[in-house]
Amino acid sequence: MNDSFQIIPFKAKDGFPLNLWRYENSSRTKGPVLLVHGAGVRANIFNAPTDKNIIQALAEDGYDVWLENWRASIDLEPNEWDLDIVAENDHPAAVEKILAETGKKELKAIIHCQGSTSFMISVAKGLVPQVTTIVSNAVSFHPVVPKWSVFKLRFLVPVVNALFDYLNPQWGLEAPNLKTKFLRKVVKWTHPEDDTMVGKFVSFTYGSGFPALWLLENLNEETKQWIQHEFAEVPLSFFKHIRDCVNIGVLRPNYRKTSKTYLDGNFKPKARIALFGGRQNLCFLPDSQQNTFEYLERVDPGVHKLYILENYSHLDVFFGKNSHRDVFPLMLAELNKS
Repeated sequence: MNDSFQIIPFKAKDGFPLNLWRYENSSRTKGPVLLVHGAGVRANIFNAPTDKNIIQALAEDGYDVWLENWRASIDLEPNEWDLDIVAENDHPAAVEKILAETGKKELKAIIHCQGSTSFMISVAKGLVPQVTTIVSNAVSFHPVVPKWSVFKLRFLVPVVNALFDYLNPQWGLEAPNLKTKFLRKVVKWTHPEDDTMVGKFVSFTYGSGFPALWLLENLNEETKQWIQHEFAEVPLSFFKHIRDCVNIGVLRPNYRKTSKTYLDGNFKPKARIALFGGRQNLCFLPDSQQNTFEYLERVDPGVHKLYILENYSHLDVFFGKNSHRDVFPLMLAELNKS
């Protein structure tokens, strides 16, 4: 399949320049679906060199596929964002832009990692009421991480923040100065797994595993090499916000003198939500999605769905060599329910 995209610039609510990718190889017999990437990557993270990636699977099913490059994207200027800034400014503007371009009144969304947490804040604040169905991968309202990640967030992030404003897995390929060269040596020494240096840097930055974000046996060799160019700067400002959320086990506003969370008052989402989590995920534990599902069952029983994928981790849910057989049919089934 000859993949091509129309790039559509737009501005976030606060004026930050963003863009959308619209997939051109689709019959568009169904409505729009928005794909939202995680932190320190970009829209292209969904465009893996596998037999069939999630974009192609959605297009084959007739969906009008849109990818959002929000302000965490490595295609955009590095900036010190947090989840609240993104939730209030990026996702609502993206949804509005897609509906304006298509003339539709509603859309569906597939959201991943910090694209998911920030999008869920948008949902909780009532900023994306046009979204009817959400497929969330890895984490949503309840971030739960391994114990070593808790230690890193509490004690190592302040140390690293004294030296860096950003971390960049590209330093695995080229470290530009003495302090990044030193950090590269630390990563190499602490990560003996048979991954690329960028892959090792990704695990060092985002989780507690060897590797943390995928199972190596789930990747074909082309994907393993391709992923080296799909990670770059991520600001330490984000880690401070997610640390506060991890500490109490639920998403909460950043830098606010309040004890409130985004689920106070038994918030009930208008959208139907299908939660996906990899059993082997060492970035966000599967308890993250399990806890959110239990909450949803309490406030809105029998409406939402949970899938724990036994042989998957974090990102390999999307770019695993067998994802087109193991995972995408489940996601499509959920999108097609309404």
